[in-house]
Amino acid sequence: MKKIRVGQIVDTHGVQGGIKVYPLTDEPERFEELEYVYIEDSTEKFYIKSIKYHKDRVIITFDGLQDINLVEKYKKKYLFIDETQKRDLPEDTYYISDIVGLEVFTVEGVYLGKVKEILQAGSNEVYVIKSQEGKEYLIPSVKEFIPVIDLEAGKIVVDPIEGMI
Repeated sequence: MKKIRVGQIVDTHGVQGGIKVYPLTDEPERFEELEYVYIEDSTEKFYIKSIKYHKDRVIITFDGLQDINLVEKYKKKYLFIDETQKRDLPEDTYYISDIVGLEVFTVEGVYLGKVKEILQAGSNEVYVIKSQEGKEYLIPSVKEFIPVIDLEAGKIVVDPIEGMI
């Protein structure tokens, strides 16, 4: 089953096994709807005991992991959910996992490459597109530069300004 990345553990919190998570979602309170998550490199379900918020971080504790020594090893790892746990998104909003890997063409039909990753950069995301030759292009995720995202066709159409590619 496909898993969706929803956050990254950035540090521990306190001595009772709390973790600080940088949420990779527009709605951090989304974690309250989850019964469990997966931690990168593990197939085990980690059941959520409690959730608090501190600035732009989510503080999570898990059942059975109420000791800092038990969670220390998870720093810098990502949290995932099953695809069945994902929310329906508003129109013209996409999950990162749905975008990464899509093929990218210009409005003139020139093939640029595939979306390699998405950078969280302030007010909008930036799509990193890698060509077959290994060249990388950075395209801001705004309608002006990305007029078409077609998940069914597996492609994105970009309309870059001069100097962008």
